[in-house]
Amino acid sequence: MIFQGSMPALVTPFRNGKVDEKAFVALVERQVAAGTHGLVVAGTTGEASTLSHEEHEQVVELCVKTSAGRVPVIAGTGSNSTDEAISLLQHAKAVGAHAALIVNPYYNRPTQDGVYAHYKTLNEAVQLPIFVYNVPGRTGSDMQPELIGRLAKLSNIIGIKDASADVSRVARHTALAGKDFIQISGEDGNAVGFNALGGVGCISVTANVAPYQCAAMQNATLKGDYAEARRINDTLARLHRALFLEASPAPAKYALSLLGLCTDDVRLPLVPVQSADVKKEIEAAMKEAGVL
Repeated sequence: MIFQGSMPALVTPFRNGKVDEKAFVALVERQVAAGTHGLVVAGTTGEASTLSHEEHEQVVELCVKTSAGRVPVIAGTGSNSTDEAISLLQHAKAVGAHAALIVNPYYNRPTQDGVYAHYKTLNEAVQLPIFVYNVPGRTGSDMQPELIGRLAKLSNIIGIKDASADVSRVARHTALAGKDFIQISGEDGNAVGFNALGGVGCISVTANVAPYQCAAMQNATLKGDYAEARRINDTLARLHRALFLEASPAPAKYALSLLGLCTDDVRLPLVPVQSADVKKEIEAAMKEAGVL
């Protein structure tokens, strides 16, 4: 199974306080039709932190069932509790996910040795490929390149989603973890540059809204056509920014609601986009990207 290219961090649509399965299936089908290279479910953008365990398992299983092997599914199975992460990882494997995305333990702020022990325990508990996920702005701790090098030696750790916003780490990770270690950007704004330095894709918020464009941009980078990739990215740059003008994924869900694909409902403590100016900017960015 190849993990590369445009991989949307799927939103979890809600209606009347519950997961909207019909909308979720439609979103998955839209992604596959758009040429998306893989799907990431129950991650940060999927509001995993406010899904119940039952809902978490529901959306992972539904994503696997709907995609039906047409593209790989990476299931978010992270937690700041190692035992809970093992449980989510076991479920992901049982329902047929192709890999797991596991965030650096948040809130606890473990040492680098603690983080290593967390992933080593997961690596040994369940035989499923794992992408580590470094997002210091959300977790309160940063996985240093030296730690990534150590983790890459574990049998099931195959790559990283890097949302550190430091593209200089790509070369450092390659040096420490090897050329076969799969590096995926977690920042839409640096996706082209990230690939130019050795990355092979992006786990993307923007791809929820503009899947065709994001897939085409990633295809261009994978072919080495960076002039075309930059051209496409220029049309998406405003949207990359607009989708984070309020707490994500509220802007992405507002954009999808404009397309009639789901409601703009999010789970508390998040709220739907409040600012009229932000709504106008999202709409303008969607038009500039050619999706509205």
